[in-house]
Amino acid sequence: MKLGGSLERRRRGSTRRAAAPDETRSGGGWREAVTAHLWPSLLGLTVVGWLVGYLVATRVVFPAPPPPGDLVEVPDLSGLDLNTSREQVEGAGLTFEGADSIAHPTLARSLVLGQSPLPGQLARPEAPVRVMVSLGPERRTIPDVRGVLDDRARIVLEASGFVVVTDSTEADDPRGRVLEVEPAPGDEVSLPAQVRIVVSTGPALVPMPLVLGMTRDQAITTLDSLGFVIAEVQEVFRFGRDQGIVVEQDPAADTELRRGAEVRLGVGQGGPGAGSGPGGAGGAAARDGEGGAARPGRPGLAGESGGGGGEQ
Repeated sequence: MKLGGSLERRRRGSTRRAAAPDETRSGGGWREAVTAHLWPSLLGLTVVGWLVGYLVATRVVFPAPPPPGDLVEVPDLSGLDLNTSREQVEGAGLTFEGADSIAHPTLARSLVLGQSPLPGQLARPEAPVRVMVSLGPERRTIPDVRGVLDDRARIVLEASGFVVVTDSTEADDPRGRVLEVEPAPGDEVSLPAQVRIVVSTGPALVPMPLVLGMTRDQAITTLDSLGFVIAEVQEVFRFGRDQGIVVEQDPAADTELRRGAEVRLGVGQGGPGAGSGPGGAGGAAARDGEGGAARPGRPGLAGESGGGGGEQ
């Protein structure tokens, strides 16, 4: 065996092992290049296939019907009466199918509110056209709620479709009762409509005057002028100047009362020696005539006679 031949074989083996990685690397780059070009091709084929399928479906399998050449335009019938609408529809070569009706708050009776098909649409000759006609504003009768409490009257009127406006006034009727209704109950009006009711706030209240210190006649005159009724005048035992004077009153002063309310008074009344008359001094004069101590005359109750001068 030659020494030179062994070295040569070793060099060749090293050269082959060094070349093997290069070959491996070059093979991997080829596969990446093929993959990069494959995806765009697949995407393009997918798009082309979808377009072909769409054209086949719309042109071959489900073709569109040929457009008719005799379509007519539906006329606008809004605001026309029923007879004019029929003439318009039949004049356009269409068929007037009929009309429905509905109440409308502003449009007059027998005028067209809507239609089907809509104005401007195209339709085949003799196609049916139907309209909606106004019955005019809805009309309701005013209910009679006089004498009813205001809250219940409002419920009844609002349930009937009316707008309620409330005023108030003093009256002899109990507080909260409806006195007047305007428009008058039983009248028929178009909706929407406003109804005015007048509600009682009750009788007028008058403050009780202060009559203490007045004479009986003065107090009665004052109370009678204010509309009060004197239910009772009671005599109350008093000495001195309170005789014939109002010393008690019920109700008390400044109490608010209705006209016609009852009032009770207490008038001072002396004992057996009291003077006579509201402004008289009979008792004092009698005592003066009999030597008694002189005192100024004090008012007493009418119809009483002094009796103190007879005492010894």
